[in-house]
Amino acid sequence: MNAKILVIDDEESIRYTFKEFLTDEGYDVDTAESYKDAVSALKNTDYDVVFTDIILKGKTGIEVLETIRCKNIDCPVIIITGVPEIESAASALRLGAFDYIPKPVMHEQLLSLTKRALEKKSALEREKNNYSNMKAIFRSVHDAIITMDKDLNLLEANEASQRICELPDGAIGKKFNMYTGHCEGKCLLAIAKTLKNKETQEMFYVQCRKNRKMDQVVNITTYPLRSEKGAVIGVVMVVKDKSVSEAAKKNHSATNKFCDIVTKSRKMQSVLAAIENLANVQTTVLITGESGTGKELVAEAIHYKGIRENKPLVKVNCSALSESLLESELFGHVKGAFTGAVQKKIGRFQKADGGTIFLDEIGDLSPKLQLKLLRVIQEKEFESVGDSTPIKVDVRVIAATHQNLKNKIKNSEFREDLYYRLNVVEIHLPPLRNRKEDISLLIQHFINEFNKKMHKEIECVSDEVNELFLDYDWPGNIRELKHTIEHAFVVCKQNVINVEHLPDNFAMKIRETHPILKNNWLETERQSIILALEKAKWNKSIAAEMLGMSRRTIYRKMKEHKIYTDEQANNHSNDTDSEIT
Repeated sequence: MNAKILVIDDEESIRYTFKEFLTDEGYDVDTAESYKDAVSALKNTDYDVVFTDIILKGKTGIEVLETIRCKNIDCPVIIITGVPEIESAASALRLGAFDYIPKPVMHEQLLSLTKRALEKKSALEREKNNYSNMKAIFRSVHDAIITMDKDLNLLEANEASQRICELPDGAIGKKFNMYTGHCEGKCLLAIAKTLKNKETQEMFYVQCRKNRKMDQVVNITTYPLRSEKGAVIGVVMVVKDKSVSEAAKKNHSATNKFCDIVTKSRKMQSVLAAIENLANVQTTVLITGESGTGKELVAEAIHYKGIRENKPLVKVNCSALSESLLESELFGHVKGAFTGAVQKKIGRFQKADGGTIFLDEIGDLSPKLQLKLLRVIQEKEFESVGDSTPIKVDVRVIAATHQNLKNKIKNSEFREDLYYRLNVVEIHLPPLRNRKEDISLLIQHFINEFNKKMHKEIECVSDEVNELFLDYDWPGNIRELKHTIEHAFVVCKQNVINVEHLPDNFAMKIRETHPILKNNWLETERQSIILALEKAKWNKSIAAEMLGMSRRTIYRKMKEHKIYTDEQANNHSNDTDSEIT
């Protein structure tokens, strides 16, 4: 549509000249000879540009400008002025006029100024639309998005910020740190670092302790807010609520399950952060840690959270096969490549094309296969056994080992160049003995899992079992804990797992940890407790520690087995209902 222009001037010759010049350029032009006529026209039509003489009958062009601004009409206003009114025109610019044009009006000057004004109008509309779109996006995002200047004065905040950060209505314009008194304000540290270092800061799985509601677990990211010239003028903060619903909490789920990785340990926060960061970065990853720590779960999390999630994830245990069989398994073979190769075989690398291959126990690869793997990583191609035709693949490599590869390099058992190709990013998983705060969480997780699998209704482990589990070093880590609970599920016929439901080999390991039990395991529980008390000179705390149980448990066991001190025995003879204190 043609741009619509309004020309306001009490001189008919000026109105005629403007209309003739602008109409010839294809613009749709209306005219008004007074302030009253102009207000009427503005009420009925949306104009793209307004020209107004600075002096009108009974009114001024400044008043026209003020009316347009008061009515929030978004269009450039250009002042028409004679030479004596140059100073007034300059004042109009300060009040928001786009520009002014002096009399007598020059044809080219008028058209050039009109073109610039229309470009300004288009830019204003784009900004307005962008702002409206941004506001709509802000409203729809479930994460809290908050912007503030360098002095922490709030500039913008979406609706989610009221729920997550408890920002009240009317907070805009006030200082953000006014509203962190109800929590620990851990986000202020990230904000301060962003302002100081002028770079993005990330905090993962931060526990926000609040006075008036349950704790939240959030991820916090702060970005520098920059001006058009690139100067840092403030901070944009995004807070993602990672807490689970109350219903999930009642079902013993936790805010601590991440892609089947169950944890609330601080030592695991860097692991979870690394998974998030690596999911869409297609570099090789080396996962290290003791056997049973969950290296395969981490590999799965990296794959399924990334852009390859709908492509294959192929797993290979490099220690399970001989060199020749593993070579064929990894790279495939053609018919007749060796004795027994009666037909062509597609290798695991080819099956993983477009996706991810997980090479577990990479430290057990032979030198020959290490060289072939290095070529695949470097050149994205390999040759099947018995064939010289290169096969191109797009595969992300994730490797894992429980061995110290640096020691193997020193002993010439592992290629150094392959090590650095694999170890672009290393994720180290701590052993379970270093994250014991996760044991109770894992116990409940496995109980829920095996209840579904075995159709049972076991609720928990006994206090005594829980104490034993917390005291045990778990050389087999999470895998050993899972197998232990699975064994207990098989033999347990009640709704609570007790010590007698634990596997014999686990009991033997406990006896090695607790000498008192090692020497007396075949005797009754009562005899073991009495022996421990005698060795501890009847100090119940020391005896409990020797037996691997809590002080509360030994008191309960003494009562169950009617084990008394001399003084208690005398009291018990007089009052059979007396209790141990």
